[in-house]
Amino acid sequence: MSHSHEKVETNVGLMAVLIAVAVSFGGLAEIVPLMYQAETIEPLPGVKPYPPLELAGRDVYIREGCYNCHSQMVRTLRFETERYGHYSLAGESVYDRPFQWGSKRTGPDLARVGGRYSDDWHRVHLINPRDVVPESNMPGFPWLATARVEGALVEKKMKALQSIGDPYTDEEIAGARGAVAGKSELDAVVAYLQGLGRHAPRGGE
Repeated sequence: MSHSHEKVETNVGLMAVLIAVAVSFGGLAEIVPLMYQAETIEPLPGVKPYPPLELAGRDVYIREGCYNCHSQMVRTLRFETERYGHYSLAGESVYDRPFQWGSKRTGPDLARVGGRYSDDWHRVHLINPRDVVPESNMPGFPWLATARVEGALVEKKMKALQSIGDPYTDEEIAGARGAVAGKSELDAVVAYLQGLGRHAPRGGE
């Protein structure tokens, strides 16, 4: 046995292969069962694919790197649920590609931010955060107010998401351009933020 162990330790190639095999089996043991758990693949009641404007806003949110400072995952810890609300559930993020879970927080978690502030508050906050939160170190995003949402691009994204299983109807896709016509990227991000947490359980549910 000792001789076999020594052979593995002194053969870099063999050790690399065995490590890869061990990691693969470990990964499969953790991932495969999740693929068959309904709670990880079934949306919560009311959860639907993002409407066109919110979908555009989510893409801007990701493009501008907002996820680097804001997570969207309330953990199952008392001090978190008391501050943010019910802990996050997988069924809330079924249509998130990629999901925005995580634990890196320079700013507060945004999983339950929808409806906490007015649209006007969000607009001011995104353009110059210190106008509403003097101690904020968040950068401003004033260019979002003048950048327009591209309806054709949103339509293409909805078609792509439909092709991989998101239940968009052909009518919803056909109406995408009209839904975002004349809207700015600022409008889109505000719509996205206001939708976060809408269908989350409340309190101790």
